[in-house]
Amino acid sequence: MRFDIAFFLCCCRSFLSSNGRDDGETFYELLGVSPKANPDELKRAYKRQSLLMHPDKLAQKGQSVPPADRDRFTRMRHAYEVLSDPRRRETYDAIGERGMKWVEEPLSVDPQELAHNFATSSILDRSKIFAIFAGIYIAVFLLPILVCLMADGTLGMGVKWVAVVTPLWVWDVFILFYHSRVILMGPIKRPDHIPEEEWVDPLPMWKRVMAMVRFACLVLFQVLLALRLDGYIAAPWSIVFIPMYLWDVIALRRKIMLMRIVIVNHEELELAIGKKIGECTAAEREDIHRRYIVVPTKSGPLYDAACRLRDEAKMDIIRILARVTFTVLLVLNLDLDVGWSWWLVFLPMFAMAGCIVGSAFGNFAKTQSEAVKRDPAMFGLDPNGEESSYSKMDENKPAELTDEEKDELKAKVAQSAYRAVGTCFSQCFFIIITCVLIGKIEGAGYSALVIISPFLAAGGIVLCCLACTIFCISEVDENAGMAEFDTAVNQATAAASGHGVAEKEQANNSNYAPPTQPDQKSGGISDAGTTDSGGTGSGSVSSSKSKPPPSSIWDPELGEVWQNTTVDEFDEEELKVDNRTTEKETNSVDEQQPTLIEPNPSVTSVTSSQCDLD
Repeated sequence: MRFDIAFFLCCCRSFLSSNGRDDGETFYELLGVSPKANPDELKRAYKRQSLLMHPDKLAQKGQSVPPADRDRFTRMRHAYEVLSDPRRRETYDAIGERGMKWVEEPLSVDPQELAHNFATSSILDRSKIFAIFAGIYIAVFLLPILVCLMADGTLGMGVKWVAVVTPLWVWDVFILFYHSRVILMGPIKRPDHIPEEEWVDPLPMWKRVMAMVRFACLVLFQVLLALRLDGYIAAPWSIVFIPMYLWDVIALRRKIMLMRIVIVNHEELELAIGKKIGECTAAEREDIHRRYIVVPTKSGPLYDAACRLRDEAKMDIIRILARVTFTVLLVLNLDLDVGWSWWLVFLPMFAMAGCIVGSAFGNFAKTQSEAVKRDPAMFGLDPNGEESSYSKMDENKPAELTDEEKDELKAKVAQSAYRAVGTCFSQCFFIIITCVLIGKIEGAGYSALVIISPFLAAGGIVLCCLACTIFCISEVDENAGMAEFDTAVNQATAAASGHGVAEKEQANNSNYAPPTQPDQKSGGISDAGTTDSGGTGSGSVSSSKSKPPPSSIWDPELGEVWQNTTVDEFDEEELKVDNRTTEKETNSVDEQQPTLIEPNPSVTSVTSSQCDLD
């Protein structure tokens, strides 16, 4: 099995399907051959299946060809293309159709499918992923830990630096192998969609060779430093640091070229070179690629990225100059034994941090001033005011920006501010670590591991978070808890229905009848054995005038106010009758004649504030 397939299976097994196979027909089943078929058998099977499945053949026979059959024929042809290629066939046999598609087309990966497969994967497959991250953590921090232990004398007096920095030699071998492969792979082929006259190799051979030479200088310095610390060579420190000087010179030359690069659009470029880009030779196009950065317009994300690239080159130049100055002071202090304080030797590093922070905030101020010119209202300024700086410099007012342009301008200012603040915090952290290092060199009693302890703690926290993420993710059932929820809803519905049925039964079985408002006022009353002079002995109360029933309205200030509750002469007559009837019903057992109670004529109306009608 190839190394890349083995690595893919080790790292990404948990992202494949849980059964390790694709659903549906395999390529071998489509062609009707066994997995051990040779190329000749595959070719014969493809011809046979083409005669049976080709849409044109089926149409000639008078058969209808639905879209499903067309898709199946297309997949069968793709299966033959994969299996006829030995390399692709080996990939398919190892990781299946879906895994092969992920390897060949990484952008076609469905994140939801990956998450589902990972959530249903086994603990063993997840442990492989965690082992990779743990290995990266060990590979990164093993060398600093060994160096700190060697500096503290924990490893013993007989241990050599050449043996302590063994992880460094391993890293160097891998990186040298990578550079050699880059050089040997030859020129990069031109993509089909780019015309030949416009194609420029993004990684020319001279860049590859210079990168190789620069890294070789770094490896040579590491070897000389280890031999000098172990006492195998007695060369002065100025000789030991010569490869570092060459390394910095090569880097400084490249950064200066990048800092002096010119950002132009197509019209400005053709005006500068005096002819069309298509008329340039390959050497001229390579020279243009080295001296210019061509952007569509002098605004937008591409232009901002080009300006940021040039600003980063300036920062790198500051770092290189500070590193060279520090190296010179270090060599002088070691070779000449001048007895300088280590704080003085590391002074260029502090100056470098200050310059980087100042440059970052300078870029932020520049971005902010450009934003003020384009949209003063964003910063609370009056674009028509007399104090506007642009109005004094230019009589033309800035064009009105659209909402999209305003959002883009705000994002640009915010990004510049975040970059400045982040640079400030990173350089402050660098200064703190440098101070701890100087204190250890000056003879402080703490362990050298204190210097790298923040990095160890941060890496450990990240590793713990990754472990929790890898081992604690599980698939969530979308229907989980729905059965209990449905049971609770049914119980509540049944309880509510039972309560309503009980109320209806109670209302049907009750003999209570709500009182009704009489339609007519009584002019007399008669009951058993008693007859009014104007009555007929029927026991009914007659009235010559009808009255609407009481009603209420809501007043925002008074609240609920009842209407049609005024007691008039008919109400007095009715009140007498009602009182007499009530008295008679109450004292019917003793057969006493009810006593009429005269109402108070001063009462004219009743409101909700004078009585409780409830």
